[in-house]
Amino acid sequence: MIVHWTENALRHLTAIHDYIAQNSARYARGMVNGITHRSEHLGQFPQLGAIVAEYEDESIREVFEQPYRIIYRVA
Repeated sequence: MIVHWTENALRHLTAIHDYIAQNSARYARGMVNGITHRSEHLGQFPQLGAIVAEYEDESIREVFEQPYRIIYRVA
């Protein structure tokens, strides 16, 4: 399965990086790498995440890269 990032998700990822980088550029890179690595893993195992209850749609799932929540749709 191929993982596609929405423009909104990419903006969020940039915002996460920029916020953390105010204190530590190294930690910011590490967090962004962790999030992107997690998304690559989802490409191999799309059913890995839990169903997001508030959406009531089994195709919408979530995983965590602490402290962030990654919500995605399996298509």
